[in-house]
Amino acid sequence: MKFDKVHLLALAIAAATGSQLATASQADSKGFIEDSSLNFLTRNLFWNHDRTNGAHNNREWGQGFRLDYVSGYTQGTVGFGVDASAYGLVKLDGGRGYAGRAGVLVPDTEGATDNAGSVGAAVKVRVSNTELKYGNNLRPYNPVFAPADARLVPGTATGFWLTSSELEGLTAEAGHMTAAKDFNSTNGDDNFYAAYSGKSSDTVDFLGGAYVINDQVSVSLYGAEYADIWRQYYVNANYTYPINDEQSLNFDFNIYKTDDEGKKLAGDIDTTAYSLAAAYTIGAHTFKLSYQKNDGDTPFDYLGMGPGTYHDSIYLANSSQLVDFNGPNEQSVGVFYNLDFASYGVPGLTFGVRYISGWDIDGSKMDASSPYNYYGSKNSEEHWERDFDIKYVVQNGAAKDLSVRLRQATHRIGNGASDSSSDQVRLIIEYPYEIF
Repeated sequence: MKFDKVHLLALAIAAATGSQLATASQADSKGFIEDSSLNFLTRNLFWNHDRTNGAHNNREWGQGFRLDYVSGYTQGTVGFGVDASAYGLVKLDGGRGYAGRAGVLVPDTEGATDNAGSVGAAVKVRVSNTELKYGNNLRPYNPVFAPADARLVPGTATGFWLTSSELEGLTAEAGHMTAAKDFNSTNGDDNFYAAYSGKSSDTVDFLGGAYVINDQVSVSLYGAEYADIWRQYYVNANYTYPINDEQSLNFDFNIYKTDDEGKKLAGDIDTTAYSLAAAYTIGAHTFKLSYQKNDGDTPFDYLGMGPGTYHDSIYLANSSQLVDFNGPNEQSVGVFYNLDFASYGVPGLTFGVRYISGWDIDGSKMDASSPYNYYGSKNSEEHWERDFDIKYVVQNGAAKDLSVRLRQATHRIGNGASDSSSDQVRLIIEYPYEIF
């Protein structure tokens, strides 16, 4: 079905008034002040990325701060409110030629600024279980538009965001986004990007939602248009089979279809990317196998909110810390293991490891003028990635909810020129504090 931006937003409004994403009911409103909250988050992030082929290394360390105020709604049939946020970061280390490339700090002509900050706000209105927001600090998170929160401060967007949950089990949302602020920027007027091509769009529209059929089965469907770049569609089906109180099987299927749109700023695009994952959980242990395939002569691409940055709008099973295994015609398989130490007397401690191997990357059929042509003419590129992740969250006491997380990833290229072999370490320390 072909649709333009006006038709998309109109359809979204119509759909959402009969559907959303866990929006509370206006009938339960206690008032603008009575239902308000103020939360403070500090995040310390050290990021070290070493490349083995002589390319630039990335090493940055900073301290981030976030203050989020969320008002309640005025009482009555129609409720009104406001949300506001303040973001700040301080450079702790990032000199000697390493700063400004990891996306942790805000770059300047000398590498990275010593400190930076920004503010944002949104007005909101609610009727029944349907909510509409307009502002410049919106943070939707869905398969086709998901600003990342993996650096010191999150990416945010300007625009309209509609959410609704009128029918039990059915959640829906729609958005018309007109400007972006990246996680390493204080400029709220940036464009949106097709991350792998580097081409930008000034408008993104999306529409979609999820339906929980029962405790075991859920499905979701989304569509998005990045103006003059692509139209993208997404479907997910998730099924959990409970074997007994200690064991279960889960099957998760994701598929994206992406076609070029309008002026085709990123060139010809016709990709179908999908993944299937099967997970077996027994007590504290989860074992998962996954298969992923991109059927198309360009890579599967997704949201960027600044030049050279990548956000979270990729729900494929093998998307990983360093690479996404989404090259043209690429296939990949993954093996995952996760352990929750609560069963062994250490609640709050979790551990994960995964290994993913990709092959058959073939950029030889790509148009020579494509912005993706850095894949070159090789038709058998291979690579692999291995990740470790350990996290501990303090369970009680004065430091309750303080978390420490260590992530390490290794990526190696077997043959090919589209990426580099590299090693990365991230150390993240967070402390959330509820002021009221």
